Amino acid sequence: MNVPVATRPTRPTIADEHSQVLGEFCDIRSRGGWRFRLALLGPAFVVAVAYVDPGNVATNVEAGARTGYMLVWVVVLANLMALLVQYLSAKLGLATGKNLPEQCRELAPRWLSRLLWAQAELVAMATDLAEFAGAALGLSLLFGMPIPLAALVTAVVSFAVLACQQRGCRAFELAVMALLFLVLAGFAYDLLTVGHQSAAGAAGGLVPHLSGQSTALLAAAIVGATVMPHAVYLHSALTQRRVRANQPSDRRFLLRYLRIDCALGFTIAGAVNLGMLCLSAALFRHTTLGDLDSITAAHTDLGRTIGGAAAMAFAVALLASGISSASVGTYAGQVVMQGFLRRRIPLFVRRMVTMAPALLVLSLGLPVTSTLVFSQVVLAFGIPFVLLPLVVVTRRRDLMGRLVNRPATTVAGALVCALVICLNVYLIATMVKGS
Repeated sequence: MNVPVATRPTRPTIADEHSQVLGEFCDIRSRGGWRFRLALLGPAFVVAVAYVDPGNVATNVEAGARTGYMLVWVVVLANLMALLVQYLSAKLGLATGKNLPEQCRELAPRWLSRLLWAQAELVAMATDLAEFAGAALGLSLLFGMPIPLAALVTAVVSFAVLACQQRGCRAFELAVMALLFLVLAGFAYDLLTVGHQSAAGAAGGLVPHLSGQSTALLAAAIVGATVMPHAVYLHSALTQRRVRANQPSDRRFLLRYLRIDCALGFTIAGAVNLGMLCLSAALFRHTTLGDLDSITAAHTDLGRTIGGAAAMAFAVALLASGISSASVGTYAGQVVMQGFLRRRIPLFVRRMVTMAPALLVLSLGLPVTSTLVFSQVVLAFGIPFVLLPLVVVTRRRDLMGRLVNRPATTVAGALVCALVICLNVYLIATMVKGS
């Protein structure tokens, strides 16, 4: 006689929780029309928040202030690379039902999987540093708070945004999307009010060129701030079981909406990034920045030349970008730990642990913009560790099925990896030569 053995219930994964948003493909489609199509949008907008975080603000404002329109081409190229990379990540989750960290754990040797996890956690610390520093600076500009106190307030607010997840992942998506559009509105208002834009200068900035260590450092920071490693991990988790589709035709239908979702979300993020740089270039067109903090100087110049409303919009956009991206970063960190190690800790505990280094750095009184730019350079060196596994997995037909990459897509992904690696090597070479 066979006696059934009691099994220990497994804890739900991030993907299990997120799958509660929609459910079965046929059930969602029965809603019909625009409700069905709108329900399919959302993951790319959540991930796009990572592309307009305070690290992006710092690098784009610094680039515009120091080099004018010279690095427009870097912003455009980085956003195009991000669009491709995030589409591949979203497709991986849809096709395999697993996220990228889970695939790395299953396919790579144990030592390599642990190495990838360790570097992902280091990148997460650099990401948290940027997000907290930016949000704290936004609060400081708005209310005159000391940076350490503003960082503590940022921590409390980020907990509140994470609490939205307890009400369902769709509520979390909507809260983050609202903050994304607040960032867009703030910088769009400033860009429209500042004027003095040079179409010829912006067009000239589309010609790829660098001039020495300082521009190479800024270019690497822009790429690191745009092609965010933790966002790549997260996107595959948001789509892996969000809508359960068993038929190949249903998966191809969902893939079309993944493309639309990515195109809309990252077009908005790219426009915001380009607007930041052009805003800074216009503000500092006749000013030598010197040793001034570029974000603080931009806020001051907006208030002096345009008015208090423009300065407030800038500070509010910076604050919103920090709060939203901090919450998304915590969610991504949970995906990384659970995927690579099969371990999970409560989101709020993880938030407390990962924000500790950022609070320590901010309490030391280091220059905020320089700290932000440095953190984004660190991210640039982490990008190849996530892009190479992503391209390798999405080109395998045995894993991806009919959603496998076309040869041209694989080549494009490999070129993105090569470009990032070459930029990192160039940066190292210029730093060694300069020293």
